[in-house]
Amino acid sequence: MLDIILNWLKYIPKECLVMIVGALPVSELRGAIPLALSLGMPLAKAYLLSVLGNIIPVIPLLFLLEPVSSRLRRFKVCARFFDWLFARTRKKADLIQKYEALGLALFVAIPLPVTGAWTGAVAASLFKIKFRYAFLAILLGILLAGLIVSILCILGIMSYKAVML
Repeated sequence: MLDIILNWLKYIPKECLVMIVGALPVSELRGAIPLALSLGMPLAKAYLLSVLGNIIPVIPLLFLLEPVSSRLRRFKVCARFFDWLFARTRKKADLIQKYEALGLALFVAIPLPVTGAWTGAVAASLFKIKFRYAFLAILLGILLAGLIVSILCILGIMSYKAVML
């Protein structure tokens, strides 16, 4: 199965692959920038494609999460999933509750697991942050997270090169 997936990925252009990884809820920028750099892309291109990929799901999430989750909660399995998702987000979202849009930007900017654009969009929906503030805060958070991840990647590459000399 892994061979099939890896064979299929060979035919996807590198730029599209980076944007797809940037758009995924688990990897986001934390995976897309290192992937792009490992594929030989210049840092500026890696950053731009990763940010674009990461921002793609934000608008649909902000608009559709509330109505879709409300409709799907009619089903027991879906209700359990959304209860789990929203409870997990509430636990991690003290910063957002306290500082609203600014807290949302900082929350998204922290490049750790369970933070990022996807969780930020869920939190914005939970805490009823207006679309324009939520979108701008998440965009700012994505841009900052991209800078942090880029710096960490460059430092890692420099350290690796220093050790190899």
